[in-house]
Amino acid sequence: MRFLKVLLWLLLGGVIAGFVIYNGDQRVSIQLWAGLVADISLPLLLIVVFLAGFLPMLVAYQTLRWRMRQRFAGLERALADLRSIPAVPTRFEPATETVAVEEPRA
Repeated sequence: MRFLKVLLWLLLGGVIAGFVIYNGDQRVSIQLWAGLVADISLPLLLIVVFLAGFLPMLVAYQTLRWRMRQRFAGLERALADLRSIPAVPTRFEPATETVAVEEPRA
């Protein structure tokens, strides 16, 4: 599994490197507020936009994982506490049914 992770990251890095090499000299003009114009490299712009969308989701995912680990740890502690309490044997006694008899009305 670790090999597949490394292979995936290497392929992703190769695709990004190829894109940067092929489009590295292209500039993009971005209109900002109050007539300001920013000239930025196309690969840099795409990487920044990708990270702006990816990083918040990564932080949310890691937060969710941390919360679930904390919840599972609490549940495991509670389960261990319950297992440490000895069970009291009880004697089973069947319930007796009583039948109510109605008296006739006069």
